[in-house]
Amino acid sequence: MNIAFIGLGSMGTPMARNLISAGFSLAGFDTNPRALSVFAGNGGKPASTAAAAAAGADIALLMVVNALQAEQVLFDDGVLDALAPGGIVVLMATCPPGAVQAIATRVKKTGRSFVDAPVSGGVAGAEAATLSIMVGASNADFERSSPVLRALGDKLFHVGTEAGQGAAVKVVNQLLCGVHIAVAAEGLALASRVGIDPKVILEILGGSSASSWMLKDRGPRMLQDDPVVTSAIDIFVKDLGLVLEAGREAKAALPLAAAAYQMFLATSGRGDGAIDDSQVIRSYELLNRGV
Repeated sequence: MNIAFIGLGSMGTPMARNLISAGFSLAGFDTNPRALSVFAGNGGKPASTAAAAAAGADIALLMVVNALQAEQVLFDDGVLDALAPGGIVVLMATCPPGAVQAIATRVKKTGRSFVDAPVSGGVAGAEAATLSIMVGASNADFERSSPVLRALGDKLFHVGTEAGQGAAVKVVNQLLCGVHIAVAAEGLALASRVGIDPKVILEILGGSSASSWMLKDRGPRMLQDDPVVTSAIDIFVKDLGLVLEAGREAKAALPLAAAAYQMFLATSGRGDGAIDDSQVIRSYELLNRGV
């Protein structure tokens, strides 16, 4: 099975490497020459354009930033036309469900298949091939793409038979992740404000019913001045924006997601969009400074 891998960023590069290690033949494209160099060093075949990477491929796997980029590479840059007749487009980016449905409709009109397969697990999951993958696709397309997806993640869920259903699950996941990070920051900021040692409160909360995966993972980094970036503030500006867009599409009220979004947006607006997302706590500290 020949795969075109489009988008060799911080997650795409290890994902492509895992597919190569699993025995798949990969041609790849990214606008970053360094990413292509690393891809070649891992055994992939770098291409000069996205269309060249997709030429005759059985699967075009898109690990791009958003739906707009997916539309660009598929319909403007020639990936869809270059894909083999009967080939499969696998979209793994976090996108609004409505946008995914629209892309799927255009892909299917050409006789090709579409698999909606966003991922969760970040760079660590991409490196270790332990991603959670939420798939919206027909039963037949799910079975056809499963060997590829199982080389990328150890938690593969067929959540529905329609494009957009995988995206909907990812949106819900990102809603909870963003709110959990923001509320953990709010709690630690309150503890600090009233004079409680944040290390002590973090130890207490981590072993209590108030704990969450995000508290345990991000909490220690919230106590650092400049932690290593594992996921940037701007990722949650983007993802919580998509959550709110999905809420508008469904006419669903999402007040907690909206509040968390504003805290990430405020942090980014001060020029801190590229720092670790745990540093949303800085916005709480600034809010409380004049209290």
